[in-house]
Amino acid sequence: DPSLIISTENIGIKDSLSNVEIPVQILGHQVRKLRTNEVASVKVLWRNQFVEEATWEAEEDMKKRYPHLFETRENADQGINFLVSTI
Repeated sequence: DPSLIISTENIGIKDSLSNVEIPVQILGHQVRKLRTNEVASVKVLWRNQFVEEATWEAEEDMKKRYPHLFETRENADQGINFLVSTI
């Protein structure tokens, strides 16, 4: 049945048959409190995946590996802080 054929043009597979996921956007942020410390996590949307498949990752690790994902959020936070301080 030709309607069941899926195009593989958009899937990037290396010669080693491995696929590297690339984060696209930060969808959320949470801080979990443990007994002695707090752990910050971010919800990450990955390329070629649906929003429902987004995963929670350690914020510190994501900032080290993908700092460009946090630039927009930090600029937005600064803008909110500026607006609040002017009111």
